Amino acid sequence: MNLQNKTALITGITGQDGAYLAKLLLDKGYEVFGLHARRATDTLWRLRHLGVESSVKLLDGDLTDLSSLIRAMEKSQASEVYNLGAQSFVGTSWEQPILTTQVTGVGTLNVLEAIRIVNPKARFYQASTSEMFGLIQESMQSETTPFYPRSPYGVAKLYGHWMTVNYRESFGLHASSGILFNHESPLRGIEFVTRKVTDAVARIKQGKQKELRLGNIDAKRDWGFAGDYVEAMWLMLQQDKADDYVIATGLTTTVRDMCTIAFAHVGLKHEDYVVIDPLFYRPAEVEVLLGNPAKAKAKLGWVAKTDLATLITGMVDADMVRVNKE
Repeated sequence: MNLQNKTALITGITGQDGAYLAKLLLDKGYEVFGLHARRATDTLWRLRHLGVESSVKLLDGDLTDLSSLIRAMEKSQASEVYNLGAQSFVGTSWEQPILTTQVTGVGTLNVLEAIRIVNPKARFYQASTSEMFGLIQESMQSETTPFYPRSPYGVAKLYGHWMTVNYRESFGLHASSGILFNHESPLRGIEFVTRKVTDAVARIKQGKQKELRLGNIDAKRDWGFAGDYVEAMWLMLQQDKADDYVIATGLTTTVRDMCTIAFAHVGLKHEDYVVIDPLFYRPAEVEVLLGNPAKAKAKLGWVAKTDLATLITGMVDADMVRVNKE
């Protein structure tokens, strides 16, 4: 397959997944464009961290503005479009449900419409999420497990997911969804629990913080490495036929056990520093998520390469360096 003349457009390019995906595609010889919503704060640090900031072409645009998405499609002439942009923090979605719906849900529809208008032959990837399973209907969740989202974020993502299926079936778009379970890295936002933990471990170890306040530490999640998961996104768009895939490790771990790994890495016990704070309990909790990646392995040849201990200790090491520089 000749990748030299392939062009990709990534929404959410400044996020964790967007940065890793941009690097992956650049390494494969793609020309990479990224949709860049203007913000007052520096959002390009992840691209800089991976050394790709100067190699991607940023286009002004926003998922809530269809006209900007049409222009981005016209300017990029993208043959592959990866929709990773979203209001993706679950906790915030209860406080800003309308914004979450507009950006995460209707934003997906806007991207699909822009593709249909400008280049219906472009291949589309939708970042779906395990949060769509919510109140789980099966102990291990696969592509056929019924959805039961438990947050405005999960509901908005489910809208985007079904719109992707609908455009595939109605208009013949090569549109695939990756139902990704939790995936982390040193580039994860500080508001997400894994990064909140590893950052706190670094600060506590270096005497800059005394405790870590968390909510439900008995919640179980299937955690993988974001750098592994973006490869699955790319593989989906290389298939002859578009489809939906669960991307996961097939293992689930409690927040408590994840804390144990992180604190033990620097010679500490999590019991001495973790404080349970009811403020961090969610209005509707998702207790367990466990993905079945069998279809991705069989059809894409994809398997998660990074185990949880390697992932978390690597995040702690990165935060130790980062906190030390502050």
